[in-house]
Amino acid sequence: MPKISHKGSQMPESPIRKLVPFSEMAKKKGNHVYHLNIGQPDIKTPEVALVAIKNNHIKILEYSHSAGFESYRNKLADFYTKQQVPVNASDIIITTGGSEALLFALGSTMDVGDEIIIPEPFYANYNGFSVASGVKVVPVISTLEEGFALPPIADFEQLITSKTKAILICNPGNPTGYLYTQEEINQLAELVKKHDLFLIADEVYREFTYDGDEHFSVMNVPGLEEYAIMIDSVSKRYSMCGARIGCIVSKNKSVIATAMKFAQARLSPPTFAQIASEAALDTPQSYFDDVIVEYKGRRDTLIAELNKIEGVKVAVPKGAFYCIAKLPIDNADAFAQWMLEHFSIDGETVMVAPAAGFYSSPNVGLDEIRIAYVLKKEDLIRSVQILKEALTQYNNR
Repeated sequence: MPKISHKGSQMPESPIRKLVPFSEMAKKKGNHVYHLNIGQPDIKTPEVALVAIKNNHIKILEYSHSAGFESYRNKLADFYTKQQVPVNASDIIITTGGSEALLFALGSTMDVGDEIIIPEPFYANYNGFSVASGVKVVPVISTLEEGFALPPIADFEQLITSKTKAILICNPGNPTGYLYTQEEINQLAELVKKHDLFLIADEVYREFTYDGDEHFSVMNVPGLEEYAIMIDSVSKRYSMCGARIGCIVSKNKSVIATAMKFAQARLSPPTFAQIASEAALDTPQSYFDDVIVEYKGRRDTLIAELNKIEGVKVAVPKGAFYCIAKLPIDNADAFAQWMLEHFSIDGETVMVAPAAGFYSSPNVGLDEIRIAYVLKKEDLIRSVQILKEALTQYNNR
């Protein structure tokens, strides 16, 4: 019998999606499942993007340019420039989601066996992307007790070897919601320049910041032009996860030229989704103002409710729409599956993402979960009530 590849066997499961079969079974039993496991916003997609699709009269659905529509890239460059990120269309390649942008970034900067340092916990798919690229993830641990702030630079520096090619951050962070300060970004900038590394920043949640704190991009750091690579996406900004449109941005011409080879190999990003994404750039500021108010309210509601549960610890997220919660249990995977298989209150249960899958270090985060606060406040309150009772019953089995 033919065997699957070693690389395939090493590909990790998604901690966000691996419990889907159990949630499907719970629903077949008639239970309502509150999905706290996945960052699928319930905010309406901007009407201007949907209208652009509905009113389009394309006769032939052609390939686009491998780098994406020139009109879209020009408009996107203007969008970034207004956010004090001065780039040109030639610095941008449109990708099939932020995921493909990350794969292009890894493929353009690393060879098989090279290493990338990532503060953990981190977006689970970074593990998968690295396996697919033959790259080794070298984790540097941030802690809930420190609010998941940037670990000391000395912790990074002691991990750098001749195989280290880049540092990857997510800002604001998924799954922690941590927002790196300008000082922290500058510290990383000095580090990568000192050791001649790339600094790859996944900035898909850049608009989602709270409490008056502002996002500071790696593209804003003077003198970092040859080192900085930004990853972005329309998925969260415009609640367009299904569009699968992202981009890789860099002032480093060699990086863009190399990424372009990968872009040509996959032909082109999706045409209709680019039309919607280009139109979405005309979304009024009032849309984002309302979204931020809504998410801040959801965050505050969720944190307040979680803090009512004895034994639960949670760091207050400053951005994105996730948080990591430490629970009074031994194994979050077993607990999450148990809630879907064996627990409900009045026909309702909760689905969460076990946090161990957001680490690459073994046996770390076993008692933690990631919660996405993408539900309405009343649903978040109800979800935490169910979670509280589930913890009581689970620990008293």
